[in-house]
Amino acid sequence: MGNFDKDINAAVEVMRRGGVILYPTDTVWGIGCDATNPEAVAKVYAIKRREDSKAMICLVDSEARLQRYVRNVPNVAWDVIEMATTPVTVILDGAANLAPNLLAEDGSVAMRVTHEPFSNQLCYRFQKAIVSTSANISGNPPASNYCDIDPELLAAVDYVCTSRRQEKKPHTPSSIIRLRPNGEVEVIRK
Repeated sequence: MGNFDKDINAAVEVMRRGGVILYPTDTVWGIGCDATNPEAVAKVYAIKRREDSKAMICLVDSEARLQRYVRNVPNVAWDVIEMATTPVTVILDGAANLAPNLLAEDGSVAMRVTHEPFSNQLCYRFQKAIVSTSANISGNPPASNYCDIDPELLAAVDYVCTSRRQEKKPHTPSSIIRLRPNGEVEVIRK
């Protein structure tokens, strides 16, 4: 078993026990946990020093998994996901099967299908949605690379992934698009 597999297995075990991880995603480094576990989600808010009225993004490994967490995915969502050339997060109404404290007050959820090898395999092996909020204390800039992560965060989580730690590349957060059931599209973050 290679380091990649060991790293993913360790992260999955920690999340299954309700723990919080730091991990590389298809955008910036993220703080993650089981998106269906309200206690784990509460830990993430506490670590980030963020109010839980601000919803967080969830990562999934496939379009099929996304459908497990949103009651009615509008057709436009599939077009947006399919045509995106850079990571795009879609905000969808009618969230289901997720921790209530992860959702926006209107019951919507921010979801992203990740194709980046590490985060995709992590989601695939975990078999559930994973919280993906930028690895920073609320108000500070997100950590593009491992070397940018605040030592306080490194100490606060239960597991820090070893993959992609050497990288020093510019990474930016995903664009965010709000998709309404009536097909209305609103760009929240480019």
